Amino acid sequence: MSFIGDVLSEAIRLLSQFGTELRGVLWLTLVVSLLATAIGVALGVPLGTALGLGRFRGRTPLLVAVNTGMGMPPVLAGLLILLLLWRDGPLGSWGILFTPQAMVIAQSLLAIPIAAGVTAGAVGGLSPVTREQLFALGLGKTAAGWIAVREAWPGVAAAVAAAFGRVVSEVGAVLIVGGNIEGETRVLTTAIVQEARQAQFGAALALGIILMVLALMINGALTWLQLRERVH
Repeated sequence: MSFIGDVLSEAIRLLSQFGTELRGVLWLTLVVSLLATAIGVALGVPLGTALGLGRFRGRTPLLVAVNTGMGMPPVLAGLLILLLLWRDGPLGSWGILFTPQAMVIAQSLLAIPIAAGVTAGAVGGLSPVTREQLFALGLGKTAAGWIAVREAWPGVAAAVAAAFGRVVSEVGAVLIVGGNIEGETRVLTTAIVQEARQAQFGAALALGIILMVLALMINGALTWLQLRERVH
């Protein structure tokens, strides 16, 4: 028990200090994760809405692709982005490999199918009466989709939460395309791996606690919005 006690004491000490380096890691984690979530939601929610409402040619293969993408291994997403951004790759001229921008792209690739798949389930689960009313109003696709999102808002909020949870806890993709460079691309998950490898368990635990608090705050806010919408 002394070992666990020492680890806890060290974690508490580091949390109480909350130095500049730790603040930098937290800030980069927040920025990268929120940007990736925003991109994933901006692209995934409309796609999921179309899959949930529409009946169009190619819908089934696209739905299969989205469902498959929901389980994409992060290291594979990181590898694909690495190949694209490598100096000899199609996008090598961008020169953003091992930067936060590359990390955002990799995490967005993970967030899009999550947002799309959960949204498709939420919109597709609307009552037949609601769906019939949408089609009977003769609205355009964009207007009908917007109303469907509002009707299925608790499920769409769950899609946002799931997308954020996917990216904020991810380590493989950001490690491949970001490189875990201290002061530049190190985020909470890669910092935890780094500290654990060096047997700095107190520091790793402190970072893990911060990561859990961050996820709790974001998901708590989304849950509050879900419940607020249901009340109204």
